[in-house]
Amino acid sequence: MNTTKIPTAARCVILMLFCTAQAGVCPPSCICTPVGEMKGWVVDCNSRGLKEVPVLPVSTSKLYLQNNSLTTVNTGTFDSLSRLEEVNVSDNPWNCDCRILYLKFWLEDVSESSLASVICATPASNKMKPLSQLSGNELDSCRMPLPIKCLDFFWRDLALISFAVVVFILTSCAMKFSKRLVYQAIRRQYYFAVPLLQKQNLENHVSR
Repeated sequence: MNTTKIPTAARCVILMLFCTAQAGVCPPSCICTPVGEMKGWVVDCNSRGLKEVPVLPVSTSKLYLQNNSLTTVNTGTFDSLSRLEEVNVSDNPWNCDCRILYLKFWLEDVSESSLASVICATPASNKMKPLSQLSGNELDSCRMPLPIKCLDFFWRDLALISFAVVVFILTSCAMKFSKRLVYQAIRRQYYFAVPLLQKQNLENHVSR
């Protein structure tokens, strides 16, 4: 079976076209280097003073974001990076509040070793703690107190439940009391009816 081989020159042209097409999506503050033939990009954003993650090529296979000024990552930032094999986000002043959960969960799926290198800088309660060891309850703003309106609803519902319980108890007591009255009335009628029946039986006996 004959196989058609692409000439070396054509392969170079294809690679150049691929690089040209992808070069436009490389973040201006980073350096993008192709990996092999159409295998993705190494996106080097190391030590660029970045305060937020730039828009990245979808074909990024290696990403270096260490030594920047990143404090958080917006939800969905890395969702399109399906080819990613390696990532480094260490040495950034991460703010470990509830918004950092996206980065935590994403790194747990992609690279646990990279997650281990994420150290919190703020708030003071989490300073110098590894993000991997923090739970949602330990991240600021994830444990939010009930709003005042929710508390109002709670007390209102509690009052309604208490009222319903009191009504139920009173109704039960009233039913028991009414049953007792009915029983006493029947009992009285029975005591009055017995002598009358005995008297009628005695009169009928004498008349015979």
